[in-house]
Amino acid sequence: MHAVILAGGKGVRLRPYTTALPKPLVPIGDQHAILEIVLRQLSTAGFTSCTIAIGHLGEIIRAYVGDGSQWGLTVDYATEDSPLGTMGPLLNLRHRLPDTFLVMNGDVLTDLDYADVLRRHRASGAPLTIATYARKVHIDFGVLTTDSSRVVAFTEKPSMDYRVSMGVYGLSRSTLDGYTAGLPLGFDELVLDLLKTGNQPHAYDFDGYWLDIGRPDDYDRANAEFTTRKSLLLKGA
Repeated sequence: MHAVILAGGKGVRLRPYTTALPKPLVPIGDQHAILEIVLRQLSTAGFTSCTIAIGHLGEIIRAYVGDGSQWGLTVDYATEDSPLGTMGPLLNLRHRLPDTFLVMNGDVLTDLDYADVLRRHRASGAPLTIATYARKVHIDFGVLTTDSSRVVAFTEKPSMDYRVSMGVYGLSRSTLDGYTAGLPLGFDELVLDLLKTGNQPHAYDFDGYWLDIGRPDDYDRANAEFTTRKSLLLKGA
C-alpha cells in the first residue's frame, strides 16, 4: 500500500512555531514530531511506501525523514515550487502512483486505521473516499432568523453539529484524469467537480481520536494529552 503525505504548507496559523520548522515537524510531546508519528502509524498499518510532497522548508523534512528505512518504509519526495492546493501536487506525481492510494495531510493526529480507509475505498468503487469526523461548532452570538425585515425566530448561542473532512482520503488515480499537471487543484474543487458530474465520493465516518495540528487549539490539546494517548497513537512503541 502506498500513501502520499502533503507536507508543503507554510503553517501560518502555527506561527511562531513554524517560522523555523515546517509544520509537519512541530513537536508532539517530548520526543516525537507529528510527521514521525504519522510515518510510524502508516508502517504499523501495513503501508510499505510513501511519497512526501514538500515545499516550504522542505529540505528540513527531507533531512529528517531520509529514505524512511528507519520506519520500515520506502520514502520518496515531490517538490512543490509554488502552492498547488491540496490535490495539485498529485498531478505531477500521477505517473508514479498506483491505481489506488491514500492521501493525507502531514499534520493529522489520529488513531484512524489508515489501511481500512484504503480497503474501504477500493471496495466502494468510488472515485474518492473522505474520512469524516463529527465536530460541534459553538456560535457565541444570539442567532436571528428574519423574513421581510421581521425577526421570526431567535436562538441564543446555538451549537451546530457537522461532519468535517479529516484531511485523510482514499483516491483512485483515474480520478485525476482531465486535470493539468502544474496547475493548482484544491480538494474543494475536486469534490465539487465530482458532485457536478454525479460521481459521488464515499464517506468513511470515524468517531475515534482526531486533532488537526494546524489549528493552535488542537496543537495545544495534542501536547497536553499526548502522554496519556501515546499507547493509542503509537501501538507497540
